[in-house]
Amino acid sequence: MDAFYASVEQRDDPSLRGQPVVVAWRGTRSVVCAASYEARKFGVRSAMPAVRAERLCPQAVFVPPDFVRYKAVSKQVRGIFERYTDLIEPLSLDEAYLDVTAPKRDLGSATAIASEIRDAIRAETRLTASAGIAPNKFLAKIASDWNKPDGQFVLKPAMVDAFLAPLPVGRLPGVGKVMEAKLAELGIASCADLRTFGAEPLEARFGRWGRRLHELSLGIDAREVQTERPTLQISSEDTFATDLPLEDLEPHIRRLAASTWAGYLRERAQHPDRIARTVVLKLKTSDFRILTRSLTAAEPPTDEATLAQTACDLRQRVALPETTRYRLVGVGLSGFAEPDGSPEQDDLFVSNAAP
Repeated sequence: MDAFYASVEQRDDPSLRGQPVVVAWRGTRSVVCAASYEARKFGVRSAMPAVRAERLCPQAVFVPPDFVRYKAVSKQVRGIFERYTDLIEPLSLDEAYLDVTAPKRDLGSATAIASEIRDAIRAETRLTASAGIAPNKFLAKIASDWNKPDGQFVLKPAMVDAFLAPLPVGRLPGVGKVMEAKLAELGIASCADLRTFGAEPLEARFGRWGRRLHELSLGIDAREVQTERPTLQISSEDTFATDLPLEDLEPHIRRLAASTWAGYLRERAQHPDRIARTVVLKLKTSDFRILTRSLTAAEPPTDEATLAQTACDLRQRVALPETTRYRLVGVGLSGFAEPDGSPEQDDLFVSNAAP
């Protein structure tokens, strides 16, 4: 979906159409949930601090998010998808993978199906969507951004090598600013550079992720569309009204640990054999630097108190100056084991957190 939250607001309030709309609460603690294309022209982007968005675009109209409404529209769009296939993997309220290898309605090609879906979305929701049509999930994701807004792009197998070669590594899912800088130090700026560098040297430097980068540079992605994605992490986080020093975070960590543990118990009630083995502490500094610290102990946490204490102890592994202040803390459980005891593979497209 194109600028989904902002587009819903512009659809429902005619006075907002053509205006730079920022979906966010005002204030120093808020971040941008979505920005209309009019606001994006000024450099406003999702996840940006709201105060920065206001500096970039003083004339922006700030609208508080209404997730109940967004979820209702998302459900409506999902209903349109289901007319064509049952193989749907939602990524968020506004994005999904569809496998149309064997569609419910044979329109002759995936391109025709994408066009008809987009037409139906426009007619029934008065919103626009963009589509990427390609042989696999990775390429479809890249293609879906190519002709935004309100467009689609077809990436045929014969086009893949030439299309990917000049693509900047920063366009690859999972390559954030940190990873992009590390690759730049090796003289790697494009997919062509990744291919030339080679799979073995990349794996030696970055482990499994290095080999995966080489595969992506060649357009290789064997992941199937998963209609039911297993839970990879259960977490709770909170942004404070005032930035706090590290030593003052304990009561907040324990409160969030209680919420995370409650979510874990709900997961275990549905899937008793799935056990989380890793405790994760997430922190965001006053200057928006994100840190994560994790521990996978010999024995997984067995109660809320153990989770809370482990998360509190992980603060000792934060080597920032004592004067550092933190605006957000989160507590999570990950490293779920499959019923046979083997660890599940995390999604390979993870973001790069700062060390």
